[in-house]
Amino acid sequence: MAVVSYQPAGWLAKSLPEIAAGLRNGEVTAEALVQSYIERINSVDRSGPTLQSVLSVNPDALAIAREMDQKRAAGETLGPLHGVPILLKDNIESADNLPTTAGALALKDNVTGRDSPLVKGLRDAGAIILGKANLSQWANFRSNDSMSGWTALGGQVHNPHILNRNPCGSSSGSGAAMAASLAAGTVGTETNGSIICPSTVNGVVGFKPTVGLVSQQYIVPISSSQDTAGPMTKTVRGAAMMMNAMATGGTGTDYVAALDAGSLAGKRVGVLRFAEGSNADIVKLFNAAVAELEAAGAVLVEIADNPVTVEGFGDSSRQVLYHEFKATLNEYLASTPETVPTRTLAELIAFNLENADVELALYDQSIFDISAPLPGLDDPAYIEARDKVQTATRQDGIDALVAEHNLDFMVSPSGPVPGQIDPINGDVWPSFPGAGWIAAIAGYPHATVPMGSVHGMPVGFSFIGAKDRDASILSAAYAYEQRTNLRVEPTYLPTSDMREEISGPMKGVLR
Repeated sequence: MAVVSYQPAGWLAKSLPEIAAGLRNGEVTAEALVQSYIERINSVDRSGPTLQSVLSVNPDALAIAREMDQKRAAGETLGPLHGVPILLKDNIESADNLPTTAGALALKDNVTGRDSPLVKGLRDAGAIILGKANLSQWANFRSNDSMSGWTALGGQVHNPHILNRNPCGSSSGSGAAMAASLAAGTVGTETNGSIICPSTVNGVVGFKPTVGLVSQQYIVPISSSQDTAGPMTKTVRGAAMMMNAMATGGTGTDYVAALDAGSLAGKRVGVLRFAEGSNADIVKLFNAAVAELEAAGAVLVEIADNPVTVEGFGDSSRQVLYHEFKATLNEYLASTPETVPTRTLAELIAFNLENADVELALYDQSIFDISAPLPGLDDPAYIEARDKVQTATRQDGIDALVAEHNLDFMVSPSGPVPGQIDPINGDVWPSFPGAGWIAAIAGYPHATVPMGSVHGMPVGFSFIGAKDRDASILSAAYAYEQRTNLRVEPTYLPTSDMREEISGPMKGVLR
């Protein structure tokens, strides 16, 4: 029986910068690229391993690609991403003939005709919106017992490295699709870990920018203080190219020009030992990554203690999100077209109860229920909680570490080796290494780059910095990436038991 290979070939195996250069040099057309990606989505995402990472394909993508080729032939080039196919997480609006659903039945007809500012930036740079990526429903903010990567509309996203392993949320489809070469680049969103975690477990580069640098307008929201979109790509340079187009709230920084393979020399790096975790394999890879920084001329500063020690921090951080979710979602739902049947969170809860066989078949809507009765954002309890967690992670957290140790940036593992997809118990995670939660709540920049793998599952190396240090964080991540190049293609194994070092011991010595 012939073995089917799902490894990408030709242009689909290349990175975004290589694809952009090929388009620019006339080595490949946008139409050929879009056609190839559609064929790969059909063979890898909708059949074969059936990743279910792409929720919808833009029906006009091929026509747009032909138009882009015609413009290039006429000497009209829009920008550095001219003809580059991009997938958006399906909580991000685009003016294409596609709904923005957050994976939910209530939003299945949410065709707004609006480009979010980040999409307009991508489109102005010449990118083609190939389609929408699956996700964790409502960006993983519906239930405290949720399953990462599941939506009522798209089903369960599968990790292309080992198919029954958790793809992590909420940008699970963006991470899995990028790892499987289903687009040249993808866009995810993060409130707390939802770009970084799916990037690390799917083995790609992910960048969460400083909150506000990428506009949140026309993106299905969770938190006005923490939400941001960011790029997910095969390489740091690809992420920087996308940031140049997406960063509509910036000051004109050229993130590509700021990349410097020698930028680690002389940098003072805080090694966040309190966040390295207990997994010996991850700690070993982390130590190797830190050694690479030192070999490149960085000065290492060991940091043993977690700076965030405020009593009740976890409860306060959750209260901030519960309050902001109700306010921002009600505002968003009120702006949707008449085809959307729910105009408030309360109506959404009722809709899900009426459609419980579809929406509530696997887990409840406990977060919705907690958020619905809460007062508005002028509530003193909310303001106190918000100020408490922001002070703890900003002034008393990242800012304090940077000032005390004169740091340029900090590093930690990006996350754990994920557990298996579990539709009965929901997400079951091992101990979670990393300090991404501090950067997320502070609203500060955070990049992850592959640093190796554990039994076939990728793990990432995190670069975290102070507010608006986005360009320097990307440059440090780039310098590390250029020294190591540890991204690997997925193997599409059904289970980890099929790996040689695991299959034998699983059988036992008597068999």
